[in-house]
Amino acid sequence: MVTAFLAVGVTTGVFLVLSVWLLISEKYLANYGSVKVDINQGSTIFERTGGVTLLNALYENKIFIPSACGGKGSCGYCKVKVVSGGGPILPTETGSLTRAEMKAGIRLACQVKIKEDISIVLPEEILSVKQFRARVSSILSLTYDIKEINFALIDPVEIEHHPGQYIQVEAPGPGEIVHRAYSISSPTYEKNKIQLIVRLVPGGIASTYLHGLKEGDEVAFTGPYGEFRLSEDINRNIVLVGGGCGMAPVKDIAYSVLEKWPARKVLLFFGARTTKDIFYLDQYRELEKKYQNFKVIYALSDPLADEEQKKWTGETGFVHLSVDKYLDKGAQSQAFLCGPPPMIEAVTDVLKEKGLVNVDIFYDKF
Repeated sequence: MVTAFLAVGVTTGVFLVLSVWLLISEKYLANYGSVKVDINQGSTIFERTGGVTLLNALYENKIFIPSACGGKGSCGYCKVKVVSGGGPILPTETGSLTRAEMKAGIRLACQVKIKEDISIVLPEEILSVKQFRARVSSILSLTYDIKEINFALIDPVEIEHHPGQYIQVEAPGPGEIVHRAYSISSPTYEKNKIQLIVRLVPGGIASTYLHGLKEGDEVAFTGPYGEFRLSEDINRNIVLVGGGCGMAPVKDIAYSVLEKWPARKVLLFFGARTTKDIFYLDQYRELEKKYQNFKVIYALSDPLADEEQKKWTGETGFVHLSVDKYLDKGAQSQAFLCGPPPMIEAVTDVLKEKGLVNVDIFYDKF
């Protein structure tokens, strides 16, 4: 028995020594020299000492591609096209890439270590992403676990974004800065501010940080990001479906569309569990009075949770049932969804039954 334990201990010790040696070798002994990073066939070129991840190299040079997991390879946001110099695809990337993406040279920037000259392709809109500093101007508690946080921009003083886009907040984590994505809830015409709707996630680094802010505190973020693309065809209806803090892009799109196209038809659906989870309903009722073509429908999935819920006279059941009830079949529409995956999947099925196709349906799952 003693001999067996001794053997296990020796083996474990050897593995630990080898692991430490490999880490030291990678950090201090590997010398890749100066390498060149070429973006979009010479549009942007910079050099730095090799050995770091492509994601870190880009951030160092103020090129802010999406990355919500802090470079751990779990979110799959930091996709770039590597033309040459990226080395073989790693096992840590394959779970986030389709076969078609791998064949096209798509990689996760957080997993690609630059060891030689590398050539990549980035969407032009990524090159326009900026880093912002802002100050908390006001905070409003919307529910027991959701806050509306407003930020006045400091530098730059204005932001240009498309309806439905998001930013990445920089939050202090354990030993490092983490980046987390939050949809913009303020409309596009409010250029000198950013509004976020943030749910407190137990143990969540960024949500805990944001919920702990006070008026006057400064924050940093990058953006805007996102592929929501609003149709310019004013005859195409806009269908918005949100759940929980998925209200954020829904609110942004509704106000932005009605400001630009006052006669455009907009249907806004919001799913909640009980009346305690309702917010902005009175605000949207006022918007209905101002715009006859705007309609808001809230649905409660558990309206009889307590005595107070029994007073609810609106829609009940999951929100996709309300979409099915109020959305006309065959109407030319574009839909934007934000909420938990089961909600997205159920609503998407209804939308397709109503005649919408994939290119007309945009969504963020969280």
